[in-house]
Formats: sequence, C-alpha cells, structure tokens
Amino acid sequence: MSDEIKPQALAVALQYEKGSREAPKVVAKGRGLLAERIVELAEENDIIIEANPVLAQALSGVELDDTIPLELYEAVAVVIGFVLRVSAKT
Repeated sequence: MSDEIKPQALAVALQYEKGSREAPKVVAKGRGLLAERIVELAEENDIIIEANPVLAQALSGVELDDTIPLELYEAVAVVIGFVLRVSAKT
C-alpha cells in the first residue's frame, strides 16, 4: 500500500461558438468521478480534449454558465486555437 496521495481528477468543459463575439462559458466542471464522466461524454461526442491542469484549476472557480474572466482570455484563446486547428485537420 502506498502512502502517496493521488491528486483527484479535475475537468472543466467550455462552450464557444466559432466566430461568436461572446466569451466562452463554463458549461460543466467536476472532480473525481464527475470529472471522469465529463471526459467520457466528451470522448463519446467527439469533442476535442485539451489536458491543461493549470488552466482547468483556474477555470474551476468560474460558476457554471458564466463566461470566463478577462484574466483567462489569453490562455483560453490558445486552447480554442488548438481545437480549431485539430478540427480543421479532421
């Protein structure tokens, strides 16, 4: 038996419409089993997943259905750019 503490999984889902003038908003978030279910649903629906624990932690403080705060625009823009590039290739 290990004394090592395993960090609990964290998942945050964002919604953003390409070309929208509105900021992305947090539509789901959770830890542990809920985080695992969020990831499973994303995979089942062919939603691109970006593993970014630091950004997920920052976004976990945003209330559900709220837009992301100004301080996180740049970091989220990088993720959205990644998602759009991957989407264009498939």
